[in-house]
This record gives sequence, structure tokens and C-alpha cells, in this order.
Amino acid sequence: MEERKGDWREVERMLADAELKEQTARCMNCGQPFCHAYGCPLGNLVPDQNRAVAQGEWKLAYELLSANSDFPEFTSRVCPALCEASCVHQLDEEPVMVRQSEKRIVETAFANGWVVPRSPERENGKSAAIVGAGPAGLSAAVTLRRRGWAVTVYERRADIGGLLRYGIPWFKLDKALIDRRRAILEAEGIRFETGCEVGKDVSAGWLKARHDCIVVAIGTPAARDLKIPGRELAGVHLALEFLEGQNRVLAGETAALPIDAKGKDVLVIGGGDTGSDCVGTAIRHGAKSVTQIEIMPKPPEKRAQSTPWPLWPNMLRTSSSHMEGCERRWSLNSLRFLGDGSVSGVEVEEVEWKFSPEGRPLEFRPVPGTKETLKAGLVFLAMGFTGVPAGTPLVAQLGLGLSPRGTLVSDPERKIHCVGDCASGASLVVRALASGKNNLALD
Repeated sequence: MEERKGDWREVERMLADAELKEQTARCMNCGQPFCHAYGCPLGNLVPDQNRAVAQGEWKLAYELLSANSDFPEFTSRVCPALCEASCVHQLDEEPVMVRQSEKRIVETAFANGWVVPRSPERENGKSAAIVGAGPAGLSAAVTLRRRGWAVTVYERRADIGGLLRYGIPWFKLDKALIDRRRAILEAEGIRFETGCEVGKDVSAGWLKARHDCIVVAIGTPAARDLKIPGRELAGVHLALEFLEGQNRVLAGETAALPIDAKGKDVLVIGGGDTGSDCVGTAIRHGAKSVTQIEIMPKPPEKRAQSTPWPLWPNMLRTSSSHMEGCERRWSLNSLRFLGDGSVSGVEVEEVEWKFSPEGRPLEFRPVPGTKETLKAGLVFLAMGFTGVPAGTPLVAQLGLGLSPRGTLVSDPERKIHCVGDCASGASLVVRALASGKNNLALD
């Protein structure tokens, strides 16, 4: 464990053949495979590919997997496995290990040279601009290219991948995998223009004059902030400031860490995956201590009654980063940041939740006499994302509407399509991929 804390390589090991065959052989012939029809946004053919793995037919397994999934090397590492939550085995025992099976399938395919560029059967003479090279943008690019479109992807950052490259830590997703996939996409004829922010470096009008359609896939750039007293203190950061800085250093894009957690008491506010990523990154920096707090109540150890099968279960999840050394606390509301110029602590208070008859948390109230101060030399806010800011130049130049939730509204009549998080709100990588693949009503 101590060796792992100083290592940026992927944490999860690859399962051996015997382990996978034992797992995939458990996949039953369901009358209705919920893993495929309900659980997976991509509609992966889970029972079929599992049967192929169990029988040692790896090439067939890859053909079945790639029929619906264009980037299984990403989902097999960062997807929370919605398919497993809806597995029939989940009713009375552990589900089949679908995600680990997918990872082994795609890496076996790469090792054997089965993953090759797929050119369109014919060119249609039309040109598409994709704005944003995150999961949704890459998925849309592949989808349109295979329909015969000439595709150019415009990305404001130095390289492609979006949060896959700049948000998710290397110990969960090695960035060489994105480079490997980029080479295949370029061989298929997809062009990438990086370091180019549409709306600033080039106008949306310039884009419209050169392309037959525009696909907007800019994610949800606005992170949820915590506007409590002391927010201006040095040392209080949005989570992605920390995660992106670390990833850029490892990639050689910048020499020095913009935020260094070495020797500091780190407090992460927010109990989701992004918060967990901050925990693992701070531990690798050599933080003195790491604490993660969440305003929501502590989830139960097993599936809550409020989320019966095949729903995604509300239950306690412990990541590899948590296992490396992190204190976790729930039902804590942050009241104010403390410090003189720089943050030195956060005043918090316990809260008590009111639940619906189904067991869902509805509202909370403070518990008198429970205020305390948590020591913190660095604070990372990991509370999700709120949508697309109304003043975003691209949005204004394209004349796109915003929903009350801060999501963009497509304009099919003008051949402007919005996909991924910017259209649906912040969600999972697999849902962004599905959106880019399935939400384009274009010939």
C-alpha cells in the first residue's frame, strides 16, 4: 500500500483468464437481460460477450463489445458499472464482474491487433464541426465519420480527452490510452484542432461558414461553488483546479504543480467520485492528513430500500483512494472557512435529515450544539457541476437557448446539435458517450 501511494500508474490489476471465465460463466440466460436493456446506456451486449469470454472466444467477445461501444478502454476503467447494478444476480448475491471483463476484452483486442481504423463505406460530401474533444465530442466524431462526414474536432485545451485527460487521475486512467485511441481516430480521417477555443480564437460564424453542421459538446464547465464566509481565503480551490494541474504536470504540459498538498491537512468537501480523486491525488502528494466530508447522510452498507433492483443502488462505496488513508464523515454542513489570509480550518455543523416514506433524504436541519472546526491547510470543493454559463461566448455567438437547468438546447433547423453533459447536465462518461452516439439526427 505504501508503494502504491507514491505511484501514478493505474491501481486496478487485470483479472486472469481463470478468474474471468469463472465470473462470466455465472452470467445466466435471462429472459430479459437488464444489464443490456436497462443498465447500460450504450446497450452493450453483455450476456453475449460474457458467453464468448467464458468459452475463450476473445475475438468474438471484442466484436460483440465493439458493436455498441466505440471506447471500451475508457468505460472499462471509469464507468461505475450500471450494468452490474441491474444484473439479475444482484437480487440475492454479488453481480457478474462485467466491467473487469470488458477491460480484459479490449486490452486483449489491442494486444492482438484487432482494433483497427474503420473508414466509412462512402463519403457523403458533408462537413461537421465538433466543439469539444471530451467523451461526447469524441463519440459524436466517430459516429459522424462512419456515416461519411468529414469531421474536424475543435478543442480549447492542449490535447483531446476532456475530463478523461484533465480531470480523472492517471491512477484511474492512463493517458497513454487516450493517445492510442487518438491515433486510430486520426487514421479514420478525423481531424483535431487543439488549443483552439471556438468563440474566442475563432468565431462561431467562421465555423458555420465552413461546415454543414455543428455539434456542441463542451460539457458543464461551471463547477458548483460554496459561497460561505471566508471563500476568498488562499488555499480554497475548486476540485478541478487541483486535478487538472496534477495531470498537466504528469503530461509535461507544465513544469510546476499549481497546487501542492505535500505536508498539509487536506479537507475535501463533497463525497462523490471527484472528491475521491482529490483524496487519492493528495495522498500521492504526501499530504499530512486527508479528510472527506459530505452533507448527505451516510449511505447504508448494502442496497437501500429506496433504490430497489434494478435501480442504481444507494449504498456506501469505498474507492481505492479511500483505502489508501482517508477519514470520511457524513451529515456535515460547512458554515465558514477560517484563517488569516490563508485557510486554516472550516467550521462545520452536524445536520439531521428528514426522509420520505420510501427512504429518500428530503431536507435537513442543524443539530444544536454540534459545531466544530476541522483543521485544513487546503480545501477542495468537489460538489459537482451546475451547467453552462449564460455568458459563454460560443453559446452567445450561436444564439443557443439555455434551459432552466443551465443546459443547452439544440437547434436542428440550423444544424446545431448539443450532446453530452452540456445538453443533459453533468453525468457519467458512459452517458456522454451514448449521447454523442445516439442523439445526432443527421443523415
